[in-house]
Amino acid sequence: MQSKEVCEVTVVHEDVVHRVRHQLPEVSQAVQIFKALADETRLRIAYALTLEEKMCVCDVAAVIDSSVATASHHLRYLRDHSLAKSTRKGRMVYYALADAHVHQLVTIAQAHAIEGENDDDNE
Repeated sequence: MQSKEVCEVTVVHEDVVHRVRHQLPEVSQAVQIFKALADETRLRIAYALTLEEKMCVCDVAAVIDSSVATASHHLRYLRDHSLAKSTRKGRMVYYALADAHVHQLVTIAQAHAIEGENDDDNE
């Protein structure tokens, strides 16, 4: 039995292929962003930073129920991948999302995940 999600015949639309190939951007940097957010802990941290504009490392550790060292490691990883930024105030280090794009990416991903859960419930 043939899947309904696969073409029943093989036809390559050369005009479409040519047009898309010439418009397809280099995606390696975007891949690195998604890899960085593919870790559950880092995504939870990023989502927490959508709820609170900036947080100190200790607060992030408390939110994700981890050690300060673990939270600090993940925050540095996000910063090193241009997803977060840090500022030092005295002996405290605060982290925030790098920009509005990161905020949108995280919130849209979460909204999409919730929408998908709701779609599954309705089937």
